[in-house]
Amino acid sequence: MINLKQEYKPFYEQFGLNVVYFRKRKKLTQMQLAELANIDRSHISAIELGNVGVSFDVIFKLCEVLEIKPKDLFDFRD
Repeated sequence: MINLKQEYKPFYEQFGLNVVYFRKRKKLTQMQLAELANIDRSHISAIELGNVGVSFDVIFKLCEVLEIKPKDLFDFRD
């Protein structure tokens, strides 16, 4: 897990909300996403809450499982 700078917290939260959105769109629980992405469920929770940074490896794996492009996770809504 990557520690985050508080000044960027809103961006981490937006990223997390996008993970939630695409996870729910695939009708997956946090546990199911965690298993498919080979990530601990608590890490998925922390990502969705915007409490941790994420490596490119994790981003790419999430995108593979969620069948989206990385840019989709960075399309922050106002």
